[in-house]
Amino acid sequence: MSEARPAFYALSPGSWRDYLTLLHPPYTAWHLSFVAIGACLAPHVYTDRLGAAVAAFFLGLGVGAHALDELQGRPLATRIPDGILLALTVTSLAGAVAIGIAGALAFNGWLLVFVAVGVVLVPVYNLELFGGAIHNEPGFALAWGAFPLLTAYFACAGTISWVSLLAAAFAALTSYVQRVLSTPVRHVRRRVVAVSGTIELRDGEREPVTPELFYQTQERSLQLLAAAHVCLAGALLVLRLT
Repeated sequence: MSEARPAFYALSPGSWRDYLTLLHPPYTAWHLSFVAIGACLAPHVYTDRLGAAVAAFFLGLGVGAHALDELQGRPLATRIPDGILLALTVTSLAGAVAIGIAGALAFNGWLLVFVAVGVVLVPVYNLELFGGAIHNEPGFALAWGAFPLLTAYFACAGTISWVSLLAAAFAALTSYVQRVLSTPVRHVRRRVVAVSGTIELRDGEREPVTPELFYQTQERSLQLLAAAHVCLAGALLVLRLT
């Protein structure tokens, strides 16, 4: 078995490629789509608030959380120095917090609650604090699915409605699916050294057992789901902004 990439979107290690890999582009786009969906479900879409929410979650999740995750054992096998990863974590989270505070001061002080929750979620989830209490499927679903959607909805609507809660359930459920599908993929790509054996069919034919057999279907499903969420968010943006 040849050495597999740690993720289907991982580029060859080194230089600028490491920083692009660090962003987990398909998954970051997937979870930023929840921000757009949440804002588009509000009675009125404020483009400045939507833009600020996207920027905050890109910094906090796309950069900060992923940089902190890479510090914990190098799951993506990048060559980014620890100091730079730590600096990316701190500065991106600080930027996300600054955006949130500015939004709270500008239009709704209750937004500070969402800012506080976001600041806590990143280290608690990615560092597996409290015994990894939320570093699991439900924690992932709520933190990176429901939370971005509810935050964006509140930023535009100033309240939480049943519509937003139902949409948050959608985001949580599809994020749960993401975690369920990605777990075996990560296991094979990052931990399995070799596989061997054959599969015997009813007609007597034999098929070789390959590493791809254990994750190809899940990985393809993840790619399609990421694209589907981006398309849904794009459709809602076109609907509400044109």
